[in-house]
Amino acid sequence: MDLIDTEGLGMRAGIIGCGNISGIYLKNLPKFGVPVVAVADLNLDLARARAEEYGVARACRVEELLADSEVDVVVNLTVPAAHAEVAMAALRAGKHVYNEKPLATSLDDARALLAEAASRGLLVGCAPDTVLGAGLQTCRALLDEGQIGAPVAGTAFMLSGGPESWHPNPAFFYAPGGGPLFDMGPYYLSALITMLGPVSRVTGFARAHTAEREVGSGALKGERFPVLTPSHVAGVLEFASGPVVTLVTSFDVLAHETPRLELYGTEGALSLPDPNTFGGPVKLAGREREWRTVELTHPFDQNSRGLGVADLVQAAAQGRTPRASGQLALHVLEVMHALLQAAEQGRATTITSMVERPDAMPSHTTSGGVL
Repeated sequence: MDLIDTEGLGMRAGIIGCGNISGIYLKNLPKFGVPVVAVADLNLDLARARAEEYGVARACRVEELLADSEVDVVVNLTVPAAHAEVAMAALRAGKHVYNEKPLATSLDDARALLAEAASRGLLVGCAPDTVLGAGLQTCRALLDEGQIGAPVAGTAFMLSGGPESWHPNPAFFYAPGGGPLFDMGPYYLSALITMLGPVSRVTGFARAHTAEREVGSGALKGERFPVLTPSHVAGVLEFASGPVVTLVTSFDVLAHETPRLELYGTEGALSLPDPNTFGGPVKLAGREREWRTVELTHPFDQNSRGLGVADLVQAAAQGRTPRASGQLALHVLEVMHALLQAAEQGRATTITSMVERPDAMPSHTTSGGVL
């Protein structure tokens, strides 16, 4: 992870939310030149344990971290329902913010966050930053080189039996703002928008297969909890640039053999890697219809979560928009809400927000891979 240059920028991070995902951020951010100077959680004992594990100087309460003058950017790893509230408090405290996905659960809250940031001259970034990794950036380069000609269509499938089999407290995955679309959809949608640009219109269908689910592991094993959001969403996305893509996200599928992501063009097809990862494989087929594996051309092929935070730090210094930006996350959020709205109303829904394709990442051979 030495192919990034944030040294000397002097920005320090504070992490709010010390659950499962915090470990990889605590491990990676210092390697990206973004020191973590404080961690906070509603459970102060958990914050203290994380601080001790990763050598962070300070474990504190959320309000104390927000008041800490040493924290320049808040990495918000709370549960989705708290994303907007915590991020707004961080902005009002004068901090840049990087949220875990989704940006917020409601569109009004997401728009308010971006307006607040703009009024204060602050930046908002949002996961996923897997789109900045070697696999998807190699795909972006292949598309930009015209390797499959003009993109015309695509398929995207996120199919699983649900997280309750492994997560010790999975109820929030089935609450409003959760479900397979809001939990995993941001990975697929961010990848598609990075490749094809913004979505202009969607339609879809959605349902909850069962009214309840059962915890499959941990201290709550056997307990049942309600399903309050669709657990299977099937949609069609029309992109402003022309392609039409089928998207299915589900927590109701026990086994499948479908590809995760494929794009089809006038001259060939591209098989993209799992958008929840940073590496490959990447496969390309031309008019001969034979698939071949393509060597990755970009850095960051391992778990590099935190890369988006480092890019935000550089963006603040360079006066540019972060690649994993709040604007991109807002567009993704609107697309997800529109899919559920289309399913409920039985009609196509037009997307009102627009976003530019994020800047491509440098390759191994461009500027040494430095952002």
